[in-house]
Amino acid sequence: MSNPGEANLTPITSVRQLVEYVAEGCKPEARFRIGTEHEKFGFRRADNLPPPYEPDGIKAVLEAHAARGWEPIRDRGNIIGAERDGASLSLEPGGQFELSGGLMPDLHAAKRELDAHLEEARAVGDALGIGWAPLGFHPTALRDAMPWMPKSRYAIMRRYMPTKGGLGLDMMLRTCTVQVNLDFSSEADMVEKLRVSLALQPVATALFANSPFTEGKPNGFQSYRAHVWTDTDPDRTGIPAVAFDLGFGFERYVEWLLDVPMYFVLRDGHYHDVAGASFRDFMAGKLSHETGGATPTLGDFADHMTTVFTEVRLKRFLEMRGADAGSPAMLQALPAFWVGLLYDRAALAAASALVRGSECQDYQGLRQTVPRQGLNAPWCEGTVRDLAREVLAIARDGLIARDKGEEAYLVPLEEIVAGGPTQAEAWLARFHHEWQGDVTRIFHEAEI
Repeated sequence: MSNPGEANLTPITSVRQLVEYVAEGCKPEARFRIGTEHEKFGFRRADNLPPPYEPDGIKAVLEAHAARGWEPIRDRGNIIGAERDGASLSLEPGGQFELSGGLMPDLHAAKRELDAHLEEARAVGDALGIGWAPLGFHPTALRDAMPWMPKSRYAIMRRYMPTKGGLGLDMMLRTCTVQVNLDFSSEADMVEKLRVSLALQPVATALFANSPFTEGKPNGFQSYRAHVWTDTDPDRTGIPAVAFDLGFGFERYVEWLLDVPMYFVLRDGHYHDVAGASFRDFMAGKLSHETGGATPTLGDFADHMTTVFTEVRLKRFLEMRGADAGSPAMLQALPAFWVGLLYDRAALAAASALVRGSECQDYQGLRQTVPRQGLNAPWCEGTVRDLAREVLAIARDGLIARDKGEEAYLVPLEEIVAGGPTQAEAWLARFHHEWQGDVTRIFHEAEI
């Protein structure tokens, strides 16, 4: 498989060309699809430690999948992923194992894909003595104890991250998420969906909170993963205010993106380190020395788009990024939540009306309080749980309107807004009672 940055060698001739490239993501509603991504920590069942790349670790996991019909993806000879039938397996820096699913027509198809992947991952893991725990933050391992995967781009990020925030390496090594990728039909549709999903991303963070432990102890957070993102890299994270500016659209987004610092330029399998320089400088020919004379291509721009880590990422689709990984039921609830809100016109209008009364800054502030307080974070005259209850009712109506029976996947979230514990709260209760302070019990109980 070719490297992604070298897949589209079309030279960039203007900013307008980039705007049109992003706008090509527009598609009619009949062609809307659902793409889910979810990560999980591997652990050796013998001692609960994270498995290395090799021996008998993540490399062996990928090779076993390749033996089952997945096509290997390699980086300098090392297997670092695999692809099959429009889906791909990949590695996060600390060996977190990820499925980037295919494009599914509905949530039932997404559920079948999830079930098949988990069954295969279990079979491969069983043969190697490796279990899989989908949690938002690694509950026991020290940062320095986490392995590093041999993906070339990670070396650049490993050097650069500590210059921008205190927890960037923790983000790379010790976090896991679940995401869903959704479509838009026009520029106006993109803007409305982006604004709604950016504003409500803290609600998703609270509902899916699943990272209350760090290095064997409670950390005081519901979602420590979400907290980590607040101290990773302010140039490329958070809720960007530009999305709420009057006149925002594809062009304004591209102009903003051109000034986000780059990480690398990929040529002939080699990653040139340009971390800190802007794509605008690259287009102006100012990085010729650092890149061996490379001229910008659409593949470079596509790569650059993947290095922006806002709470919702706009590429040629929208990627929801605010949730901790969790149980299989919660992995399926995440796409159900967002499909219900964004894929029905009436639901989208209701969600838009709900958030329109508050300025962007209110939601940016909520992003700071939710990681620690979760659904108990104050909101208006109540709490985020009250807001989540309203949002979930809209999502349910949106799924019912699709008339596919998909609303059943919201049940775990409805139990939470009705007063049940979040995943984080349930783990903390077990820590203080049944586990008697032994966090390692979480691996067995969270194992998929």
